[in-house]
Amino acid sequence: GCAVKYSGYLGNWNKRFCSNGNNKYPRLMKLGKDITLWGLEIGLLSMTKGEAALFVLTPEYAYGQRGCPPSIPPNTTVLFKVEVLDFIDSEECDVFFELTSEQQDSLPLEKVLKVAATEREFGNYFFYKQRFKIAKDRYKRALSILGRSPSSKAEQSQINASKLLLFLNLSLTYLKLERADRAFKYGELALEMDQGNAKALFRCGQACLYLREYSKSRDFLGRAQCIQPFSRDINNELKKLA
Repeated sequence: GCAVKYSGYLGNWNKRFCSNGNNKYPRLMKLGKDITLWGLEIGLLSMTKGEAALFVLTPEYAYGQRGCPPSIPPNTTVLFKVEVLDFIDSEECDVFFELTSEQQDSLPLEKVLKVAATEREFGNYFFYKQRFKIAKDRYKRALSILGRSPSSKAEQSQINASKLLLFLNLSLTYLKLERADRAFKYGELALEMDQGNAKALFRCGQACLYLREYSKSRDFLGRAQCIQPFSRDINNELKKLA
């Protein structure tokens, strides 16, 4: 999936026929599904995140002999101004989630962890766009594939490390969704894996403050402050609690 700013032009860059340039946060689009112009697809595959480019697409790479009436006449060369804001390769995830659960379980752990990491990346993308419900669903989707039985202690610690990040992400996302009870649950799950995790203690403290459980909040925030005494976020939360 990629987030792209684009404008399409006819003539000598003087007649614009399409654009999403006014959209501050363009949606994530899939090549071949949402972006179907062959020339644009080829062009985007050659680009990296943050890159801008100008493309001149002849009719066979654009709208063909028929064009796209009324805005694009037959046999027209079109021009595109493109900027890649974000790019996440979702192909492996798409293939993985089409497999049966038995097939998923038979894959090497390395592949499962990679899919979980990509789903988390999608979650982060939507979180920063303040689309918290979608972010939550992507984090949970990542979590759903990490329930397999490990074959060694090393595998267990890899799974736990991946789960811990997702628990912390879910705790923060539920705080944003004003579901402090769920935020607290995921903070606790993170603490079960790492009892000295300052972020998890902080999330639990925030959730308890929201739930007006002040003494519990003070306990969690105090423990977090012991680990990170110079954290502005923790200190501000303690001031809010006071």
